[in-house]
Amino acid sequence: MQNTPTTTLGYALFATRWLQAPLYFGLVAAQGVYVYKFFNELWALILRCVTGQATETYVMLAVLKLVDVVMIANLLIMVIVGGYETFVSRIGLQGHRDQPEWLSHVNSNVLKVKLATAIVGISSVHLLQMFVDVHHTSRHALLWGTVIHMAFIVSAAILAYMSGPMADHGGHAKHPAPREGETDPEHTPPSGTRRPQEVPTEPVPIPRQAGAPARESGAEARVQAAGFPSRKLLEDFDTGHPRDFDRETVARLGKLDFVADRRNAVLSGPPGTGKTHLAVGLGVRACQAGHRVLFATAAQWAARLAEAQAAGRLAEELAALDAYPLLIVDEVGYVPFDADASRLLFQLVAHRYERGSLLVTGDRPPARFGEVFAGPAGPALVDRLVHRAEIVRIEGDSYRMRRATSAWAD
Repeated sequence: MQNTPTTTLGYALFATRWLQAPLYFGLVAAQGVYVYKFFNELWALILRCVTGQATETYVMLAVLKLVDVVMIANLLIMVIVGGYETFVSRIGLQGHRDQPEWLSHVNSNVLKVKLATAIVGISSVHLLQMFVDVHHTSRHALLWGTVIHMAFIVSAAILAYMSGPMADHGGHAKHPAPREGETDPEHTPPSGTRRPQEVPTEPVPIPRQAGAPARESGAEARVQAAGFPSRKLLEDFDTGHPRDFDRETVARLGKLDFVADRRNAVLSGPPGTGKTHLAVGLGVRACQAGHRVLFATAAQWAARLAEAQAAGRLAEELAALDAYPLLIVDEVGYVPFDADASRLLFQLVAHRYERGSLLVTGDRPPARFGEVFAGPAGPALVDRLVHRAEIVRIEGDSYRMRRATSAWAD
């Protein structure tokens, strides 16, 4: 039972993060200053070019100055958006067509590395300005400009190198290893493997389903009827393969609360990173927990709905799908959909909205699903899909390609 005064104090301390909000709004004003500076410099450049007073060196320096202003403005927007999202409050951009892709997995380490690389870029422009105007730059200034630029490069490289181990350490710290003689249900290895005596150094597998019997009555029949392309278990997923993988969110999805709450889940990432494995594993786990599941690719769902519409029974088909608490839509993004198919898929998503769960996998973040679905139904589909949804982004190389390359090398 939590201590109420301690909890209240913790909430009060956490609320002080809003003191940083005015700082980011101040940076917005600073960005306005740079916008004014940019157009002021651009107007001066245009005037000198029109009047014939601009030399080639002047034009190059003026353009580099404009580039410098733009890069600093980019740095500002990165600090404003990323810093506010990381340290103050989440920004509800899910489903927005212009959501930055890096914002979906931003954290303090990512933000610091991006800031460091942006500073190196700005320093490069400054150094280039010195070289262009070398006749008016002292050797002392040129030397120190080069030294400072190299210092920025070295510090950015060190920061990028340190951010990886720091992130890994933070992830492992949330799951401490059990002491000798103890068992840890969160770290139970897959069946058929022996627990080593020493602390394992391999990636920790996703937890097994807690409290569910392995052979629940009717579970096997539900798995067979779900239409999975193959049988995959969630805990067998190779968590060490992706470069960036939100294991905690997938483990939370594995508890199937999103199915009970009739919410959606979206798994996005490049081909071969294990999205279908995770989707099938979650589907099998749902079947074992007593839920009926249907699996099909996005193209197959579109064809199924088009067939029902042609037969004049689309409403009956959507109503019949209510008997399945979880529908899995695989491979969104690989095949574009015309306006008619997009409208049918929108009807499926809209009918399931807060009535049943959808688990969607795609090769791009949900903010870019609008590139797949043509017509006016696309944005509405994405909006309904991502509302109250769990979104997992997986970064990495193709697992299948890695195995093929390894076999070829052998």
